[in-house]
Amino acid sequence: MTIHTAPTHANKIITLGGGCFWCTEAVFVRVKGVLDVESGYSNGHTLNPTYAQVCEGNTGHNEVVRLVFDPQVVSLRELLEIFFVIHDPTTLNRQGNDAGTQYRSGIYWIDEADCAVAQQVLDEANAAMSGRVVTELKSLTNYSAAEAYHQDYFENNPNQGYCAFVVAPKVQKFLQTFANKVKHD
Repeated sequence: MTIHTAPTHANKIITLGGGCFWCTEAVFVRVKGVLDVESGYSNGHTLNPTYAQVCEGNTGHNEVVRLVFDPQVVSLRELLEIFFVIHDPTTLNRQGNDAGTQYRSGIYWIDEADCAVAQQVLDEANAAMSGRVVTELKSLTNYSAAEAYHQDYFENNPNQGYCAFVVAPKVQKFLQTFANKVKHD
């Protein structure tokens, strides 16, 4: 279960778009050092859009997860390494069957120092993937939380079709690839 807490001065925030936020949230709630994960919308031009508006594709928003993390436990670099494994950063405005600008790959920062780290990891991923990475790197703008029913969606609906066939395999991939980063509550 996600506990929504305000970041302290020692904690950091990064916002990531890796396709459907149900998938990315389900992975990052399991990462040691991630204190809070909130599904939301960012980097669009409409204030406080609804899910329906974002799905229409006219708001410019991306489905994202806002991570509050303890950099003493997990670094931004480590979070981004997980991010680049759990989604396909080479498909423009698409993750699997989910298509539209709201599913674009993106890293949205609020701290200039985080931008530099993200750029370095992005460049490394791009080199490893033969220059095919389309992940955007931008400052976070116009963020708003998604509706309550989107929060903890996988945890609350594990047997729903999309969760069982799309989200669960991403969670399994994370658990197998990053076993040393998994929370043990």
